[in-house]
Amino acid sequence: MTRILHQIASPIAALVLAAGLASPAAAQTVLGKGQNKVAVDIGLGGAYSRTYKGSDEFKTRPWLILRDLALGGAGPSRDEGFRLSLNTNMVGPRNEDDDDRLEGLDDISRAYEFGIKATYNMGQTTGYATLRKGFGGHHGLTGEIGGKYRFEAGDRMTLWAGLKAGWGNARYNDTYFGVTDIEAARSDYTEYAPGNGFNSATASIEARYQVNPATAILGEMNFGRIIGDSADSPVVRDRNQPSVKLGIVRTLNFAF
Repeated sequence: MTRILHQIASPIAALVLAAGLASPAAAQTVLGKGQNKVAVDIGLGGAYSRTYKGSDEFKTRPWLILRDLALGGAGPSRDEGFRLSLNTNMVGPRNEDDDDRLEGLDDISRAYEFGIKATYNMGQTTGYATLRKGFGGHHGLTGEIGGKYRFEAGDRMTLWAGLKAGWGNARYNDTYFGVTDIEAARSDYTEYAPGNGFNSATASIEARYQVNPATAILGEMNFGRIIGDSADSPVVRDRNQPSVKLGIVRTLNFAF
């Protein structure tokens, strides 16, 4: 584990140092004027995860962070009750060169997902459901349903323990777990079409250390498992899909 953390921490060490020296006063700057405020976390880090969905090998890759888009303030919202918000995600590309087991399968470009998130906060517990439409690498529908429990580990450190289940429609699941007749003809795989349904179950631990009001260091440990029809895909070599991520974000505030 120490070796894994070192692999993903080294490229961002300088960024972390710069963030720690950043001026808190500058961090509070709000771009624009007006009473309506929008905040979003943008950052960069590293991830140590499977080479593709279903692989049994690991790879270190960049982690591009865009999250916690919120109206009315900075950082993750802790408002009680129900709220709707925008939800985004980015899925990295899958190329034949990434793994020998992908030989004969079509390359999948980077996918960008945009949609909505319904959240219900009650004390330290948060339940949520998301639905997003994909562009680029896939054009399907995907989302999650899950919950998190928040722990305050100090004035600056917050931890979350979570469980979630991932879902995709036929177009999404076929992209990442299917094998077309053309792919089957030029590879060792048989044709397979998983259809729509739940495709993953994940337990996670997340940490956020607030360096200053607008800069935070993020860490994630995920233990995911491919489930449903997707787990029976011939491209799935290991249903267990653990990952570790470490990154740094800046909260950008806009007013209009």
